[in-house]
Amino acid sequence: MNPETVRAVLMAAILLVFAVAAALTIVRIVKGPSILDRAVASDVLLTEVLCVLGTEMVVNQHTRTLPVMLIIAAIGVFGSIAVARFVARRDQ
Repeated sequence: MNPETVRAVLMAAILLVFAVAAALTIVRIVKGPSILDRAVASDVLLTEVLCVLGTEMVVNQHTRTLPVMLIIAAIGVFGSIAVARFVARRDQ
């Protein structure tokens, strides 16, 4: 097999696995039952997006999407902090 075919098959397999994981995560975001479950599921979804982008970078041997990955990671951190503060205030 030539390297391009191997890359295409590898990317297809990786995307299939992450698509299934993302679908299950979206089900958890929609179903809940609590805000913390939804927050954790959204963090997992962002992590899955980061993993897909990182895999694409490795397979295609480039670093062009690194700034996008950094922005997504920052959004995930700030979102988690915001939810934690919201839940802490609600519990008091």
